[in-house]
Amino acid sequence: MTLPDLIRLFPTDASCRELLERLRWPKGPVCLRCSGKVAPLGERLYYCSACRYQFAVTTGTIFADTHLDLEKWFLAVLLLCEAKKGMSAKQLQRTLGTGYKTAWYLCHRIRAAMATTVRPPLTGIVEMDETYVGGKEKSERAGRPVNSKKEIVIGIRQRGGDLRFFRAEDVKSGTIERYVKENISTEVEVIVTDDSAIYPKAIESHPLMGDYRGKHRTINHSSGTYVEGMIHTNTVENSFSLLKRGIIGSWHKVSAKHLTRYLAEMEFRFNRRGRKDIFIDTLRHMATADPLSFASLVK
Repeated sequence: MTLPDLIRLFPTDASCRELLERLRWPKGPVCLRCSGKVAPLGERLYYCSACRYQFAVTTGTIFADTHLDLEKWFLAVLLLCEAKKGMSAKQLQRTLGTGYKTAWYLCHRIRAAMATTVRPPLTGIVEMDETYVGGKEKSERAGRPVNSKKEIVIGIRQRGGDLRFFRAEDVKSGTIERYVKENISTEVEVIVTDDSAIYPKAIESHPLMGDYRGKHRTINHSSGTYVEGMIHTNTVENSFSLLKRGIIGSWHKVSAKHLTRYLAEMEFRFNRRGRKDIFIDTLRHMATADPLSFASLVK
């Protein structure tokens, strides 16, 4: 989907609503309360004669209670999908001609829908590593303490497959063990990590990790070795590079409170980078995701 295609195919509110209806109700509209048959009520609403409920295609979705034209929603979705390193709310404000608060809220609602995607277990050759994002560390000068307000991001990537990003509270072996069990299939061929001591303890030594034992390989970064045949973590580290370019070059500043949503956006877009239906797929998630109120977003 290109920008000229979007403008040509969805020039009006009615054309946008028609697409959302097909994505939300492939077999036709049904009542949101009793699943009964409904009839049109005006241009935007539906009416259920059984329970007397009135609703629109945007009711109970990410689009709920929006005062922004759906044409601008569709433009925002396309811009976020096609921006490899993401797009800031300030840039979206200038492009769409909205207020900054509207653009910021719009971005976060799209990210919230992206976070609802199904994550099948990773298999094959899987790489795992951690990185740190956030404020720059300052050297200790004149008795001032070091500023280390950085957030931990765990990355897991299947070679030739999907990527997973997680904001972690720590990098203890118990935390690593949980991410392995929740995201990597027991049928995995190899799990590749660096030579940090946390990974053998989490993957090989824990009594509950028997399905993964014997499948762990490490690359000795401490000795300056980065590739030994198929054993390396360059694939997941490339994903970290893309994430950090997004933070530095596009978003400029990401708060710890909302970091998880930014990770979900980057992960969603990366895993669909070769798909031509990424725009439609994003709208499908938005048409089925739960609403995100501004009050809960800033709480």
